[in-house]
Amino acid sequence: MASVLTQMCLLILCGIAWRALRPGGLDGDQTRLVLTQLVYYLFLPGLILKLMSRSSLSAETWLILGYGVGIVGFGGILAALYGRWRRLPATQAGAVWLAVTFPNVTFLGLPVLQQTFGDWAALLVIQLDLFACTPLVLTLGVSVARALGDRRLDEDPFLALLRVPPLWAAGLALGLNLGGWSLPRWALDFFELLAQAVTPLMLLALGLGLDLRSLRWRSGSLVGPVIAIKLALMPLFGWWLGKRFGFVGDKLIALVLEAGMPSMLFGLVLCDRFGLDSRLYALLVTATTLFSLTSLPLWHALLKGGV
Repeated sequence: MASVLTQMCLLILCGIAWRALRPGGLDGDQTRLVLTQLVYYLFLPGLILKLMSRSSLSAETWLILGYGVGIVGFGGILAALYGRWRRLPATQAGAVWLAVTFPNVTFLGLPVLQQTFGDWAALLVIQLDLFACTPLVLTLGVSVARALGDRRLDEDPFLALLRVPPLWAAGLALGLNLGGWSLPRWALDFFELLAQAVTPLMLLALGLGLDLRSLRWRSGSLVGPVIAIKLALMPLFGWWLGKRFGFVGDKLIALVLEAGMPSMLFGLVLCDRFGLDSRLYALLVTATTLFSLTSLPLWHALLKGGV
């Protein structure tokens, strides 16, 4: 896994360098927005159709869904307790809650697991994201951000789910799968071509989203516990929950690594939209992502050792 993360670090560093150097005069946030929209609307749906249209979903999908709900719920409880203990203002408490509750399942988790374990792990990530994490982000996450933010926007979170292209792709793939229909060869080759672009574009976008200027030593007392929760307690709970659900071997390791992913990038959008503390959230994303480059290989080595 160390060699996989080394390659991914280089791509993330390319994104960080682009943000600093602005080649062609392109702003880092502007470039990130273009890349994330391309992945969101085109390349990720292609990967989903490639994997899900050829794979038979089973009762294990429900266990993966339950696992996703479990880790999000546990993270949300810890985040609420932490914000209450620190007596954080509402806008900061909301940013911390989002950062702790929702892991970067897709933009970092998908590349890491697919490169480490193969396509079966990518399918696991897609099921975890589309059937658990994304619906919870767009319903529970939006509701909490609206309640704690200082901007009141009227938006139905359930309608927002209907505007998620990867979910449409998953629905189409499920229909093909359940109907026993197979895609023609040219379509599979096309989706394969789209799928190949997902990993590098996701990692570049992740690097573009990291703002190293946000790191401040004086913020350590606030950020340190978040790092400990995200990168230590969450995967530890994920290991316990995965064992309870009967997962073993590489599948258990993959799920634990997903539970130990850093904070999701999409939370920045929610912070900006609902008036939460975006600077604090950017700091938490950057810090947890940088520390995860050490914690993820450690968890992988520990679990591979048979713990």
